[in-house]
Amino acid sequence: MKPARILGLLISMVLLLSCAKKDTIDPQILEGYPDFIALSVSNQTDLAREEAAFVIPVLELKKRNADFNPEAFIVLAGGVELASQENDLNGDGQVDQIVCISDFKPGEKRQITVRYHRFGAKQRDYPRRTQAELSHKTGGYFEKHEYIGGAFTNVRFLRVPDEHTDHSYFIRYEGPGWESDRVGYRFYLDWRNAIDIFGKKVPDMVLQNVGQDGFDSYHEMADWGMDILKVGESLGIGSVGMWIGDRVERVSQTDSITCAIIATGPVQSIIRTSYYGWQAAGGRYDLVSELSIAAGSRLTRHEVTIVPNPDNLCTGIVKHPGAKVITEPDSGSEWTYLGTFGRQSLADDNLGMAIIFRRQDLLELTEDEHNLVVVLRPAAGKLTYYFLATWEQEPDGIRAEGEFIEYLDRLKREKSGPLEVVL
Repeated sequence: MKPARILGLLISMVLLLSCAKKDTIDPQILEGYPDFIALSVSNQTDLAREEAAFVIPVLELKKRNADFNPEAFIVLAGGVELASQENDLNGDGQVDQIVCISDFKPGEKRQITVRYHRFGAKQRDYPRRTQAELSHKTGGYFEKHEYIGGAFTNVRFLRVPDEHTDHSYFIRYEGPGWESDRVGYRFYLDWRNAIDIFGKKVPDMVLQNVGQDGFDSYHEMADWGMDILKVGESLGIGSVGMWIGDRVERVSQTDSITCAIIATGPVQSIIRTSYYGWQAAGGRYDLVSELSIAAGSRLTRHEVTIVPNPDNLCTGIVKHPGAKVITEPDSGSEWTYLGTFGRQSLADDNLGMAIIFRRQDLLELTEDEHNLVVVLRPAAGKLTYYFLATWEQEPDGIRAEGEFIEYLDRLKREKSGPLEVVL
């Protein structure tokens, strides 16, 4: 490394450490978490960003301080504690990443301090603002494709029984669910494999109470909200499929399916579903779908891994006659979107839905009988996109088309200028 580069790094480290030391920190925190690592997070846009999530890899923290203990840490910005969460992504019992949320001014570079204790475990308690769950019946039995008796139990992993299909009364609200303090989603963990929306009128976590008294109760308006999307034979919002000829092929015919709750915490929740032997376009594929949501956000991030690599994957939005289709004029930004807005909710009011995707991944925008379709090109078997729903009855809900377009434009710009974490 060149001497000038080394000098620059040393100066940066001194500045970071100096900033960390200047923070006014609760003496109990200093005593409980005596060691620290300083880093910076930069907002690369000219937008003020509220409650933006960023990820700190534990491997990088250990490169800085080999004694970093991910079982006893706290994250501070300007001496103020940030809500954070540790994630074990591969189930090996080791923490892989820390996820935080923070506000950022336009172009701001925030100095962040991760304080820790080298020994023991200390769990911080933050308000729960996301949740993921999977609940199925136990204690009963299948009679052909219907589950008889039993009671719902929440689990972290399920190999979907071969007997299970739609309306088996085996899985609560027919699949896993995930929510933030803005919106909730679920998908059908069966041959339909489509994503549905729970509109929420409250910021509280509600999924634990949904569907406990029967499949249809969440189709009626409750104090918390309701299922607001008619999915039918479509992808719903954001499900993955394959574009074949002139139609969408959903992930329907598979050899087996497993589903796991990877994280359900105050800052982020993650669901990972593995589809083995998906039969599509004369091929057989193993596909992994990972859905995640962060506190304060309507967005679901959808990361797809597929083997072997197909010519295309697609996603989309269910077509409803009361909605206007919204596309972005080519602005040259890295990310772009397809959306719909209008009176298309099951509550007969305004619902906005959108897919946000990288422009370079786009093969075509098209449609079939049931869907507006975004056909995308996976690279080396990987593809990432986002989807979202806004409902006018949610707190601070979007009620007008123009407001919805402004919201999508903002998200496009945020995705095109992601937060930069420097350790």
